[in-house]
Amino acid sequence: MVTKIEIRPLRSEDERGDFSCGEPALDRFFQHYAGQNQFKLRLAVTYVAVVEGRIVGFATVAAASLERDAMPSAVLRRRLPAYPLPVLRLARLGVDWAAQGVGVGRCLLRHVFGLALAQRDTVGCVGVVVDAKTDAVAFYEKLGFLALDGLREGGLHGGALPLFLDIRQIAAAVELG
Repeated sequence: MVTKIEIRPLRSEDERGDFSCGEPALDRFFQHYAGQNQFKLRLAVTYVAVVEGRIVGFATVAAASLERDAMPSAVLRRRLPAYPLPVLRLARLGVDWAAQGVGVGRCLLRHVFGLALAQRDTVGCVGVVVDAKTDAVAFYEKLGFLALDGLREGGLHGGALPLFLDIRQIAAAVELG
C-alpha cells in the first residue's frame, strides 16, 4: 500500500516520459499535451500524484458549464435555474500501471472534489463532470456519478460517457472523510 502521496500541480520540469497507465491516449495526453494546455494555452490544470519523487498519477481539470436540461435527475432540473450551470470538468485521470489498485486514483479524485468545493465557494459550482471511458464507467458509478441526460451518444460508439456528481454529494463524501 502506498503510504505517502503528494498531490500538487504539474511543474514544467516534471519528467513525464516514463508514465504509462496502459491507455495510449491518456499516456500521450499526459506526456505531450498536459504541459502545453496548462502552461501555454491555460486551458486546464493538471495535478500529479507523486510518491518518492515519481509521478504515479494525474488528474486534469478545467472549468466548464452544463445546461440544466442535461442534469441526470428531475429533482436537479427543478432545483436549478435555466441557464448554463458552472461545473468542474475532470478531463483526464490516469494512474501509472505500477501504482494501480493502491488508491492513487481515489486520492486524486478526493483532490478534485476539494477543488470543486473551493470552486463552489469562490465562483460557483454545481458538481463534477467526467467523460468516462467505457472501462471506467463502473468505477465512477460506484462513487455516485450518474449519466448526463441527452449526452449519451459517446457511450454507444465506444467513446466517453459524460457522468455527473452533484456538489451536495461531494460535500457529504468529503465530510465523511
